[in-house]
Formats: sequence, structure tokens, C-alpha cells
Amino acid sequence: QVQLVESGGGLVQAGGSLTLSCAASARTFSLYTVGWFRQAPGKEREFVAAIRWTGRSTYYADSLKGRFTISRDSAENTAYLQMNSLKPDDTAVYYCAAVWGTYGSAWPPLKYDYWGQGTPVTVSQ
Repeated sequence: QVQLVESGGGLVQAGGSLTLSCAASARTFSLYTVGWFRQAPGKEREFVAAIRWTGRSTYYADSLKGRFTISRDSAENTAYLQMNSLKPDDTAVYYCAAVWGTYGSAWPPLKYDYWGQGTPVTVSQ
């Protein structure tokens, strides 16, 4: 089992920035590919970004590329999502997810095995 805990969400005005954190219980968290997802009220969950277990590859939803940045700190077993130029449409509960990665794994991953509880982000007009 891998426990994931998101933090850093809150209320921010349009144009502002937030950095979300995802703390993992796994000592070998650096061997897990990490993804960020979000779910807005009344909408389906959507993919935001992913960072491969190697730390050398990232992948973003087309609409978010350039505004959001995913990163990780293996020493702290933590992944991050830096969000800039936030818009009201970015309002959602943001989730981090993880899956064990190998060189033979699909990229981007086809599925994630572990999920956090989510942290809400509200962007006001």
C-alpha cells in the first residue's frame, strides 16, 4: 500500500498561483510514476499532468501546458504541482495518484493504483 496525502489547496484570485504537494508514505516513492488529476463540480475527473518514475519525463494536458508544472523531490517522497495564471475554470478538487514504474511501463500510464483524498482549489473571479 502507498498512502498519498495532498495539501496546499485553497482560495485564490484569478491570475494567482498555488503549489500543491503530494506526500507519499512509500520509502521507494522515486520508483513510482505520479499523476495529478482534478474533478470540477458536476464534471468528470480529468487528467492534469504526470511525471515518470525516472524523473526525466513529464506529460501535460494540452489545455494546461505552460501554466502548470509537475515536479518531484525524491529525498522528501513528495510530488508537486505548481499552478500559475489560475482561472475560475481551474476550480476543482485536485488528486495525486501513483503507479509502480518500470522501463517497460506504458507512458503516459494507462492506470494508477494509488490515490490521495484530494485537496480543493477554488479560483475566484
